[in-house]
Amino acid sequence: MFQYSNTNKRYHTLDYYYKNRFHEKVFKVSLNAGFSCPNIDGKVGYGGCIYCSKTGSGEFAGNKEDNIVKQFNDIKEVMLKKWPKAKYIGYFQARTNTYAPVEELKKVYEPILKQENVIGLNIATRPDSITEECLNYLENLNNRTYLTIELGLQTAKEETSKLINRCHSLECFENMVKKLRERNIDVVVHIINGLPNETKEDMLNTIKYLSKLDIQGIKIHMLSITKDTPIEKMYKEKKFHLLTKEEYIDIVVEQLEYLRPEIVIHRITGDPKLDELIEPEWLIKKFCVLNDIDKEIVKRNTYQGAKCRKYDTIVTE
Repeated sequence: MFQYSNTNKRYHTLDYYYKNRFHEKVFKVSLNAGFSCPNIDGKVGYGGCIYCSKTGSGEFAGNKEDNIVKQFNDIKEVMLKKWPKAKYIGYFQARTNTYAPVEELKKVYEPILKQENVIGLNIATRPDSITEECLNYLENLNNRTYLTIELGLQTAKEETSKLINRCHSLECFENMVKKLRERNIDVVVHIINGLPNETKEDMLNTIKYLSKLDIQGIKIHMLSITKDTPIEKMYKEKKFHLLTKEEYIDIVVEQLEYLRPEIVIHRITGDPKLDELIEPEWLIKKFCVLNDIDKEIVKRNTYQGAKCRKYDTIVTE
């Protein structure tokens, strides 16, 4: 059995991590605080990332027209029917959730921390959008609750990063990881497989790079082409290759092999809204993808970290 598992999984699942840390069911309540992004409003660029949906990757977050506590309670009530004794993490998901003055951040973070049975916050953001003042506040939060900062990277290949309009460098990302870890704040990194023109080697290199860093978790997504996004136009014009389900599974299994086993896998496939998805259609059957990944890992008789020994030096300075 894989060392970070109490099931048949051969990778370090988030459910396993939560159960071992908190000894009870924990689920995230996805929230939309209505923030923008610096590559949307012109601070570093315009238009946002080319794959980003109208909701800013917050498809399953609350309604941004509602105040943050109402969003939390509406979603919590639904989840309570399935897990009546669960604990909650407020997940600030849509767009860049540190891209505001600290006083504005406090107005949305602090009310969630006051809700009953909330044990922590997950805050999704960009590495170029955390000021020194914000870092100090995040350190304060980390001393009071279970805090996780989710940083978007998507790819370690600078050429692709420019193509998708990330508008920050790899150096910027790495520096922010170091600053957060200096304050003992957990870091989860988002990556996307299947970005235009990337090879399997490029995707494996992103994982090898991340496995060297002092990160605590990762989210692996498949590129989805959704309606009314710049990448929809690019795809229709250039018809670049989208990974098949079989290609995606092959790449993910090998990525897991190069990833240090203690890094928690928060997500291993995408979860697009069906009415907005154009391609690939195989993403609709999420649980089939998950099951097929498990089957392929068993077929290869491998596990997370099986190939990571050459890449397991953690960069902390």
